[in-house]
Amino acid sequence: MPQLKTLGIAIVMTTLSSIVFAQKNEVVKIVKTSKDKIDVLIGGKPFTSFLYPDTLEKPVLYPLRAANGTVVTRGFPLNPRPGDPTDHPHHIGLWFNFENLNGLDFWNNSYAIPQSKKNGYGWIRTDRILQTTSGTTGILSYHANWTNQQKDVILEETTRFEFSGDANQRIIDRFTTLKADADAVFKDAKDGMLGLRLAHELQMPDTADQKFTDDKGNVTIVKGGSDKLANGTYLTSAGKTGNDAWSTRGVWCKVYGKMGVDSVSIAIIDHPKNPNYPTFWHARGYGLFAANPLGEKVFTNGKSEKNLTLKKGESVTFRYRIVISNGSQTTSVTKLNEMAQAFGGK
Repeated sequence: MPQLKTLGIAIVMTTLSSIVFAQKNEVVKIVKTSKDKIDVLIGGKPFTSFLYPDTLEKPVLYPLRAANGTVVTRGFPLNPRPGDPTDHPHHIGLWFNFENLNGLDFWNNSYAIPQSKKNGYGWIRTDRILQTTSGTTGILSYHANWTNQQKDVILEETTRFEFSGDANQRIIDRFTTLKADADAVFKDAKDGMLGLRLAHELQMPDTADQKFTDDKGNVTIVKGGSDKLANGTYLTSAGKTGNDAWSTRGVWCKVYGKMGVDSVSIAIIDHPKNPNYPTFWHARGYGLFAANPLGEKVFTNGKSEKNLTLKKGESVTFRYRIVISNGSQTTSVTKLNEMAQAFGGK
């Protein structure tokens, strides 16, 4: 009998612990503040905004904040902060696109591209908001068209964001379905698909200049130097760290570092139903953090290639979870594995 009583107490305590934990989830509010801006608040505090003005070549979530209010994405080019790197002006907050769809570059398009060259680039134009729901999980969904300069539609995009969080964590689950309005070919390319540009502190320190050339020959120089602020590094589910994370596969990858007095981490988790799972990580020390399942040719030094073709009317869905944590320590490997397993069941 004493054993049964002890077991009963343990079950009650476990249940109560689960309830208390569940009660820690904070209310998410989705608020439309202008014709092309929707704010996301968690626990009454700003988390991010969904921006989709005609002045941007794609919709973005910008900026992203940790639960303590720290901005974890770069400010430039929309709201530059002192010391912000000014390379790659198309890196804004969190976005989703690709470098080579039917020969058009959706990834590198920005205000920096001369008008005379714009016909080689694509746009993602958001034409309607489908749902905004507040609660313990906030939901925001929209419809957009992937078009050329003449606004001919190649793909229709339907994306659903699910936002949640507690005192030390923020989660974004993104589900994006692309339906072909015409035959669509994603030609294996380095720059894609889910991208995030990190705040300066989460960059990896590097004393050497870095030179990057896109498929059209455009060169970007990322200056090295005696950077005392950058202190980030990467870790993948496969155990790759730092610069070794780039071009490798993994179920998840996290970047982490100190921002103020807190340890901050951002993890991107892949989904087993995604094409070419587990994804390759296009994770650069200068601050680009991206998951790209369709860059296999570059990432394997030409040993293999992964193209994706959609015939008219066909569709494909991409699913990702983004976890932002802050506190005395970053999200553990065990916890990330648990979260990846849970996300894989959605």
